[in-house]
Amino acid sequence: MKKVLILVNHDVVIYNFRKELVESLLQEGYEVYISSPNGERIDDLVAMGCKYIEASISRHGTNIIEELKLLYYYKKIIKDVKPDVVLSYTIKPNIYGGMACESLNVPYIANITGLGSAVENKGVMQNISIILYKIAFRKINCVFFQNTENRQFFINNNIAIDKHRLIPGSGVNLKQFHVLDYPSDETIEFTFISRIMKEKGIDQYIEAAEYIRNKYPNTVFHICGFCEEAYEEKLKILQDKGIINYHGMQRDVRVILEKTHCTIHPTYYPEGMSNVLLESAACGRPVITADRSGCREVVDDGMNGYIVEQQNSKDLIEKIEKFLKLGYEEKKKMGLVGRKKVEDEFDRQIVVEAYMDEIEKVLRC
Repeated sequence: MKKVLILVNHDVVIYNFRKELVESLLQEGYEVYISSPNGERIDDLVAMGCKYIEASISRHGTNIIEELKLLYYYKKIIKDVKPDVVLSYTIKPNIYGGMACESLNVPYIANITGLGSAVENKGVMQNISIILYKIAFRKINCVFFQNTENRQFFINNNIAIDKHRLIPGSGVNLKQFHVLDYPSDETIEFTFISRIMKEKGIDQYIEAAEYIRNKYPNTVFHICGFCEEAYEEKLKILQDKGIINYHGMQRDVRVILEKTHCTIHPTYYPEGMSNVLLESAACGRPVITADRSGCREVVDDGMNGYIVEQQNSKDLIEKIEKFLKLGYEEKKKMGLVGRKKVEDEFDRQIVVEAYMDEIEKVLRC
């Protein structure tokens, strides 16, 4: 039986955004192994038919001993599983999984889900990362990119040239994220759905919420996501003041999208392609987001949402006010234009087919 080993830093990376690929592989008769830290979705993946191998990954750590341990761990499980092909997502699995595959001569397909701040910003960490990518991707079969800017970075640094392939992010499951009824406009409700961290634009969102709530009392601002940085106290104070509603992690974002009129994603984090924007647009919700790669691709400015300057709270406030001045039917139409765009350009089936095509190429070699 053909075997596929998938390396990730979080179980949600597979279950929420690659479940359809896993299903396709299982249907085609592959044995699917998943290496990830333990998490709430592992049982679901095992129930689908996957085999699970627990991994320990410090997502932001730079301890050289821990990094070497991860490399040796990947080499060990690749020797044990003997996969026909390895798939990896996110920075550390890409780099250390790639090094392990290269040394063991195992076919390998990586997905650049975003560069991350350390790689995007010039400095020592960027230089080290470029060297590591060059080593890891020396024999790679295919590198998937979610936006042209990330691909250009790899071209400029001469990494895995002629192995690049562009896909529309993770795509979105159009059946799961179907058009939701547009809520009534007694109140106009906005939501921020993301890890709560500075680079995701939480400060700009909060600043806009304070201004808009004061000027337009019939507005509501929701925040959903895991607090990755020290914002818990600030969010509690703002909630007590009635400025925001903080919901913590949401297992199913459709519960929030159902009652909100617009998703705001003012990130300046180096995204691959924003799943928050894809899922919101698929559900027929207008979106307001930052002018950066991984976000601007989802928005035709003024048609299905608005694009704002990065880290510019004043511009964000202006675009929210512009949205508030639209009539109910105009807001609703904006959401439906977004749905059509996602159907045309971001169907997850496009991504699944690209993967199956590259895996078949590997197996034919």
